[in-house]
Amino acid sequence: MKNSSATKTITINRRELLALGGAALGSPVLSRAFTQTNPFPQAPSLEVTRQGNVVEATLTSAPANLNINGKNAQLMTYNSSLPGSVLRVHEGDTVRLTYTNNLKEVSNLHLHGLHISPKVDQPMLEVKNAESHVYGFELPKGSSGTYWYHPHVHGNVATQMAAGLVGAMIVSGPLDAMPELRDAEEQVLVLKDLALVDGKPKEHDMMDWMNGQEGSLMLVNGAFKPTLRAAKATLRLRIINASNARYYNLKLESHPFYLIATDGGFIEKPVALESLLLAPGERAEVLVQLTSEGRFKLQNLPYNRGIMKMGGMSGMGNMSGMGGMTGSSETQPTTLMTVIAPSNPKPLALPSSLLPVEKLDLSRTVVTRRIEFSEQMMQAKFYLNQKSFDPNRVDFQGKLGTLEIWELHNKSDMDHPFHLHSYPFQVIDRNGKPEPYRAWKDVVNLKKNDLVRIAVPLRDFTGMTVYHCHVVEHEDRGMMGTLQVND
Repeated sequence: MKNSSATKTITINRRELLALGGAALGSPVLSRAFTQTNPFPQAPSLEVTRQGNVVEATLTSAPANLNINGKNAQLMTYNSSLPGSVLRVHEGDTVRLTYTNNLKEVSNLHLHGLHISPKVDQPMLEVKNAESHVYGFELPKGSSGTYWYHPHVHGNVATQMAAGLVGAMIVSGPLDAMPELRDAEEQVLVLKDLALVDGKPKEHDMMDWMNGQEGSLMLVNGAFKPTLRAAKATLRLRIINASNARYYNLKLESHPFYLIATDGGFIEKPVALESLLLAPGERAEVLVQLTSEGRFKLQNLPYNRGIMKMGGMSGMGNMSGMGGMTGSSETQPTTLMTVIAPSNPKPLALPSSLLPVEKLDLSRTVVTRRIEFSEQMMQAKFYLNQKSFDPNRVDFQGKLGTLEIWELHNKSDMDHPFHLHSYPFQVIDRNGKPEPYRAWKDVVNLKKNDLVRIAVPLRDFTGMTVYHCHVVEHEDRGMMGTLQVND
C-alpha cells in the first residue's frame, strides 16, 4: 500500500513532544489519549526544481490504494496522495508543469484561479492514457494567493474529482514577508469529502447528478477529524473547498476568523467574521488569534442550499417517492478538526492594512451581459440562458482590454456557485446591495432568486475559455458556457 497524507499512522514529531512535555509522556493516561488522536497532516509540498525564476514540476494522475480513516480505499490520485501535493511558487516565476495521465480514461488539469492564458489552461484539452502535456506559464506581479488544481474534461469532472483528483497551489509574494504574516503558523486546509462503497468511490446515481454528490467522510488534508497542535498563537489558514458539491459553513469555537484574502488574493484590510461560508471551488485565507489555552473545534454549520431529498412526493415516474427542496445535508454542526492552542498563548497583532484592491471604473463598461441559471431537476439537466453546454458554440464574444458587467440571475431552486476561468472579477452588488469590501474573485455563490452583478476586466490574454456552475455535477450536466476573447 502506498503512503498518503490520508493515514491514521501515529507519528510524534519534536513539536508534539514539546507540547506534551517530556515528563507527561510517562503518564499512561496522557499516552493513551495521545495514541487515540488523529494528528493533523501537514500538506506536503510538490517536489520542484528551480533555476533562477524557472520552476519545473511533475504531476501524474493514477489509481492508488490509500488508507482513509483506517480503511483501504481505491482512489484516483495525483502523485499517489490525497490531496495532491502543494505546488508552491512565487510571483515572477516561469512555471513548467508536466502532467502525465496514467488513468484508464482521458483527463487534464485546470489550474483553478490563476490569471493565465486560456491557451495554456485549456478547458477542452484531453490528455489520453500514458500521454503527457506541459503547462507553461508566468506568474505576474500581484498574483500571490491560494489556488488549486483539478481535472476539467467535460462529462468526467464530477467522477474524477469525487475519486480524489484535487490539489493545492500557493503563490507567494512580497506581502508574505510582513511580520504579522511571516511569524504566524501557516497551514493549508484542503476540504474534500468522499463517498465510498466497499472501498471504492460511490457510483453517481440520479440523486447525485441532481444535487451534486456529497460524501459522508469530510476530510481535512485527507484525514478524518484530525487534531492540530498549534505551535504558535496566531494561525494563518489557507482554506480550499475542493469538494464536488458540499458547502462549508465554517466556525471555530470561541474564535472569530479574520479574513485577509479571497479567491484572487489579498483584500485591503482584515475583516472579522463569526463564520465563513465557502461554496465549492472557493478559497479564503484567515488569521486566527488563539488567546487562551484549550481545545477548539472547527465545525461545519448546517447550510440550506436547496437540495432535493427522498420522501414525501409521489407520481414522479421513475423518481416516485422523492421529496421537495430541503435544507442542508446535515442538521447539526459537524466537527472537521480540532485545534489545540499552545501554552500561554500570545497572538500577534493583526495587520492594519494589506494590499490595495483596484477600484474598477464602471463607467468604462462596454457591454452588459445576462446569464440565467435554470434546471430540469427531475431529469438532472442544467442550463445557462436556457442552453445546455455545447463545446462547438461560442456563447459570448469579448474584446481584449475592455470591461464588461455580467448580471447573474439564479432562477433555479438551489444554490449555484458561478466560476469563470482565466479572468478574475469583482462582485459589484447582490440584489442591489453593494459588497462590504472589494475583492478579486473567480467563484461567487448564487442563492435561489439571487441577482448578482460582477465586473469582468478582459485583460492580458485572448482565447476561448469557459464559465460554469462549480457544483461539478451540474457543470457536467450542461450548466456551462463559452467565452471567446479577441484582439
